[in-house]
Amino acid sequence: MAEVTLSVIRTINRARMVVARDATLGTIMDQLAGVHGTRRLVEESQGGLRVSYEQAARRVRRWSGGIAAQIQPGDRVVIHTPNDYLMLLLCLAVCRAGGVAVPVNAQMRPDEIAHVIDDSGAALVIRSVNQIDGGDPDQPAAVAAPDDVAALFYTSGTTGKPKGVELTHRALIGQALPAVLWPSRLHRDLAVVSLPVAHIMGFAVLMGLACAGIPVWFLPAFRSDAVLDAIELRRATIFIGVPAMFRLLLEGGADERDLTSVRVWMSGADVMPPELARTFKKMGATATLPFAGSFGEAAFVEGYGMVELGGGAAAKISPPFLSMGLGDALGFPLPSWRMRVVDDDGVEVATGEVGELLVTGPGLTRGYWNSPEATAATLTDDGWLRTGDLARRGPLGIIMFAGRSKDVIVSGGYTVYAVEVEQSLCEHPGVLEAAVIGLSDERLGEVPAAAIRVDPDAPVDPADLRAWAEEHLAHYKVPRQVVIVEDLPRTGTEKVQKRELRALFT
Repeated sequence: MAEVTLSVIRTINRARMVVARDATLGTIMDQLAGVHGTRRLVEESQGGLRVSYEQAARRVRRWSGGIAAQIQPGDRVVIHTPNDYLMLLLCLAVCRAGGVAVPVNAQMRPDEIAHVIDDSGAALVIRSVNQIDGGDPDQPAAVAAPDDVAALFYTSGTTGKPKGVELTHRALIGQALPAVLWPSRLHRDLAVVSLPVAHIMGFAVLMGLACAGIPVWFLPAFRSDAVLDAIELRRATIFIGVPAMFRLLLEGGADERDLTSVRVWMSGADVMPPELARTFKKMGATATLPFAGSFGEAAFVEGYGMVELGGGAAAKISPPFLSMGLGDALGFPLPSWRMRVVDDDGVEVATGEVGELLVTGPGLTRGYWNSPEATAATLTDDGWLRTGDLARRGPLGIIMFAGRSKDVIVSGGYTVYAVEVEQSLCEHPGVLEAAVIGLSDERLGEVPAAAIRVDPDAPVDPADLRAWAEEHLAHYKVPRQVVIVEDLPRTGTEKVQKRELRALFT
């Protein structure tokens, strides 16, 4: 045991020396290879990529040489490749060559991708590693400062054409760097991940796991059966996904699988229903001992963030056997992050009142590429991000999530928060998922409407669901129209695309 402890201490000290605080996306993989060496970085499902840290660093250096021969410093490079771990390594290679990485989600429509290429003014579009392979691997990394722009992440464009969010090296890896001190050699870990790399959550998760020395089993496309197989057969200790993925895992038979190897479930990108989190906590375990088996339950970690923040800005933890850390609270701000809740005039609201959440911190975007108007509308003069999220300040400074401002429905002068109606509908035993939007109404201005996925075995119809809502909600919050659907239109991270729902209603 003493030898193991000394080995861990030596690894941590080595990490402190090797990984510099001024690391950039262009230098980070070389530095991590110096810490973790031949340890496994990632393995993909279905015979995909399987590399160690040293092998990944060699690929990044080689590709960097090929990219540098085709661009000038500061050029934007669009990475239009399938959703796999290579996309992350290509982003690092672009930055090492002095370029600005612009990853695009493979699920984007062709016209959206064309817009990204045109709007970013891309000097190079990488569709295959064959375009840039074979470069000089000995070419030194381009000089960059942590506060230089490293990448443009284009938003999904739910309110118009996609906008490029400018993120610095500090924003994309600054919060992940402390993870290098995680004692990964003290116990075995394996994380199962199936997220879009071109989405900020997927990018931030993979960077954090790489810094922590936790190997990843990566699935380029999410399928509940494949994820459950990976957790069960490979005895994964961590699963990271979005709430919709947890719902699909449950519908896919998660409660019939042996998931006791999982010690930590993690969620982000959307609000996690507390009951769903409790269900998965019970499926995991605190520990597994030889001859004794598994005992306890898993922890659940939920993060709050967005692309304009470079990933997460707050997090909360629900330890085994405790319900704390679940519900509407955003959690504790991560180091160096601050939050405020303000009214329409920018004045902080009183305890219990609802206002817009403002956030500032080290990962804050520099602005939107080629869009000074959008930048001015989103960033305050003193450096705060208007998140567009509604929040309520609770006791002891706790901030509670109250919905998205774009999901606010004003009906007959009353304010209806879509998230509240959705949560109430989801409490119906036959409802799997609900999405609520506002429809124009000549008399009331707007009225709520709901698209709902129900349990195929539950005898539920729209009239039943309206009756349920009338019993549990104020009259002005009850959906005037309810439609039952087999599935809901989604983004690459399984979020519901509410703009696509309007066609379902008359």
